[in-house]
Amino acid sequence: MTQIFFGTDGWRGLMSEDFTFENLSLVAQALADYLKITHSEEKLKVAVAYDGRKHSSEFAQRMAEILSGNEIIVFLSENVIPTPVLSWFTWHKACQAGVMLTASHNPPEYNGTKFKAAYGGPFLTEMTHQVEALLGKSPLRESDTFQPANMLQPYLENLKALINFELLAKNPLSIVVDNMGGAGQTLLEKILQPLGYKVTTIDGEARSDFFGRSPEPVERNLQPLLKAMGESDAAAGFATDGDADRLGAVLDGGIYLSAQELILLLADELIKRQGRRGQIIGTSSVTHKLKNHFSDSENPFCEVQVGFKYITEAMMHSPTVLGCEESGGFGYGFNIPERDGILSALLILQGMAAQAYQKLSQWLSDLRQRVGEVHYDRIDYHTDCEDRTKRLPRLFQRGVMEIAGRRIERTEAFYSSRGVVNGLKFRMNLDSAWLLLRASETEPIIRIYAEAESEQAVQELLNFGKELFDKESN
Repeated sequence: MTQIFFGTDGWRGLMSEDFTFENLSLVAQALADYLKITHSEEKLKVAVAYDGRKHSSEFAQRMAEILSGNEIIVFLSENVIPTPVLSWFTWHKACQAGVMLTASHNPPEYNGTKFKAAYGGPFLTEMTHQVEALLGKSPLRESDTFQPANMLQPYLENLKALINFELLAKNPLSIVVDNMGGAGQTLLEKILQPLGYKVTTIDGEARSDFFGRSPEPVERNLQPLLKAMGESDAAAGFATDGDADRLGAVLDGGIYLSAQELILLLADELIKRQGRRGQIIGTSSVTHKLKNHFSDSENPFCEVQVGFKYITEAMMHSPTVLGCEESGGFGYGFNIPERDGILSALLILQGMAAQAYQKLSQWLSDLRQRVGEVHYDRIDYHTDCEDRTKRLPRLFQRGVMEIAGRRIERTEAFYSSRGVVNGLKFRMNLDSAWLLLRASETEPIIRIYAEAESEQAVQELLNFGKELFDKESN
């Protein structure tokens, strides 16, 4: 058995090296044993689904066979579906767990598993630890007694309870959707066209190679959508990632909308227009404008470690309006505690319809007049240094007093599920400027984030972050 490492959102690895049928079988048996221990008096049910990556359907079949061999009732998706569809089905069918075969936004040579709990959101840290502790046992037996399931229909029915479709139909727009070759396929098109929307879908087929792109909906990967929006009069452009639980957006005219301002638009719709009350949860990489302009005594702000499972945990403790990540993952307290790219796109369109905006840029312009522009950027710094995961703990222990001529007012450490410092956030200028360094648990990458009063200041902070990391060598 090669090392099976669970990160912030399940287990991912390179296919044929780490993520193999043999290793997956061990993970499946460990999950079965975990469920039998923690739900010993219940008839166990598990939902299994998959994205369009190479071998994902076969991996899902193997997972279903081993779980069924452990006398667990298994629902296996009939088709490629988004992760939030599997998550909703898990809750809807009262399953003790759900398993999604996907590597989400990772490059096509990766695959992975996401575990969903009975509440429809990701496994929390302790749950994952318990599964990991049971790794190593060969499968008891395999069975093909699992049940094929149409998981999409219950999800679509639930959307009718969450979104005002009559309101959407009053403001039909022309939009472009970039599926990026992912599991979202043409789902938004199928939902919106009957309401009168003109929807053009780019790369709407689920493909194992994602049409030659990395399926993460950030600006560098969205050239087809940026080009299409620049050449059309469409009101808005949306992009979903490899398993459609994240959302990116492009303004009319072909201008990329940062996830930070997309977060502010969602908060504007839910808190200012709809008047929803409850906590606002943001990961440590989310713009401070969310706290400064949308939180108050009725909408307190809660900051958590990067990783949606930490948002889920906070959502389960207190009534929540919005839980959000800078990476485009958004979840809502009126739904299951799970991120959903499809639902998020519909909420943006609902906000446009309610305010009669004909272009997404009109809404953004109004928002900027109230809260100002966001100056933020992030770089993914690839590094092959052997001590990559040890540098941030050393940096935290040593301490940093000043960054790019700015005095640090507070340094916060964030810890991995194994209790190791894997994130450092340096706050400056009364929270108007900050720098965050994070070590990826699944890739040889240090992610560096910064927010400040200008684009130039942001770049200075990012460059300093790289130097800070590079200097912290043995």
